[in-house]
Amino acid sequence: MTHSEFVAAYQSGRLAVQIDPKAAARVVSAQMMLPLVLLPIFGIAVGIALVGYFFAGAALFLAAFAFRFFVRRSAPGFVLKRSLEDPRFYEHAVAAELLKTSS
Repeated sequence: MTHSEFVAAYQSGRLAVQIDPKAAARVVSAQMMLPLVLLPIFGIAVGIALVGYFFAGAALFLAAFAFRFFVRRSAPGFVLKRSLEDPRFYEHAVAAELLKTSS
């Protein structure tokens, strides 16, 4: 199915789309470079807690952990939205089996 056929079928409601949530989370995390961003934040949070500001460090740690959770939770929606907008991403998602369609 081509990208234009996919978009037309999805918008008309003739197509059901299934997205693998774990694979989508991996793709979104990689595109956002999430580990590269979150690891220093976790380290700073632990450092802040060790110097005596326990509650501030714990709050920063929990905020970073919550951000990671919400990114992973919203990844399937991001993959669907990006697949509808970008033909190259759609081809990549189908080839990587992130996105499966059924009539």
